[in-house]
Amino acid sequence: MQTSALERFLRYVRIDTRSDERSPTSPSTPGQLALLNLLVSELHAVGVADARVDEYGVLMATVPSTTSRPGIPTIGLIAHVDTSPEMSGDDVRPIVHRRYDGRDLVLPDHPSAVLRAADDAPLASCIGDDIVTASGLTLLGADDKAGVAAIMAAAEYLMAHQEIPHGPVRIAFTPDEEIGRGTAHFDVARFDALCAYTLDGGGRGELEVENFSADAMTFTFQGFNTHPGYARGRMINAIKVAADFLNRLPPGEAPETTAGYEGFAHPYVVDAHVDRTSVKVLIRDFETDRLRDRERGLDALAHATVADHPGATVCIDVEESYRNMREVLERHPEVADYARQAIERVGLAVRQKPIRGGTDGARLSFMGLPTPNLFAGEHNFHSRLEWVSAQDMDKAVAVIVELCRVWEERAR
Repeated sequence: MQTSALERFLRYVRIDTRSDERSPTSPSTPGQLALLNLLVSELHAVGVADARVDEYGVLMATVPSTTSRPGIPTIGLIAHVDTSPEMSGDDVRPIVHRRYDGRDLVLPDHPSAVLRAADDAPLASCIGDDIVTASGLTLLGADDKAGVAAIMAAAEYLMAHQEIPHGPVRIAFTPDEEIGRGTAHFDVARFDALCAYTLDGGGRGELEVENFSADAMTFTFQGFNTHPGYARGRMINAIKVAADFLNRLPPGEAPETTAGYEGFAHPYVVDAHVDRTSVKVLIRDFETDRLRDRERGLDALAHATVADHPGATVCIDVEESYRNMREVLERHPEVADYARQAIERVGLAVRQKPIRGGTDGARLSFMGLPTPNLFAGEHNFHSRLEWVSAQDMDKAVAVIVELCRVWEERAR
């Protein structure tokens, strides 16, 4: 299946949609609204009449049912329009490397930025494909404009092929996923779907139904500051107390030493002062019970640390981030099963793996909308080496179409 996904993708990535966590608005940046409004216009052009963006920058639309069978459930397709603030998204210049032959891809605006098949197994598997990169000065924006393009191309295809039987298909494009606000204003009741699928994953055939459970802990170490010239016996340096705590963290339970289903504790922000020093730590595990065990262990470690520094104290706060969507999806096995069938129908092997991070689908699942994640062809997220295969995007479109068929066929 050749679709309009590549054409659309090349258009979308030229719009700077970086999100900004410092902004109080939703969307957090005007570029996101510009893309959302363009998507509304394009949906109207292919006949999706109800497409609109709400006051928070959430676009919702409906591809109407074509089946004569009653009671077919409504399913949803979701992607986010923002790109990571970690890398420039201004003046993205996409390059299509036609029929990639396996040679090194040197990005012309930054010659030291080179994609090598020898170092990138997914790229090596895409020899013969049309590979899209940026020019080397920016990210590409495949995360998640590849997903946006796939959903838009699928909507166009379904509207043009009314002979394909399917139930109602709801579409949503959200802002600010990259700064953790993707579902902040998502109205699950208004979306009105039985389940949904985010299109925000990697190589062809990938299906993700589980992710980390995650919390954030803040350890605030209180010391005592005084003039350093007269500090003997009086000063309690909270920076040193915090450093002692950090040195006690188990080295085998860090992001740089774990993989697969292993969890970790990751200190990522330190606000250091002699009188008071705070340390923010990300806690991750695929089992929520083990997440709590990790937190209890770190609580004990922090108190043991201050016990070795007489006069120091510690205050600990825990903030819930998200939970493993598997806890919800295992109660609705057909949602992932139908996705597997759709992937296999387009001639792909299903590649199921855990997400060592979070996803809007996790939050939506716990909001009452079971939402696993499907591939969109994204690779090297958030970097100048980001790339996508046009054929992978077309495969994602084909999977969407088959997924709509499967839900119509399997409905009782």
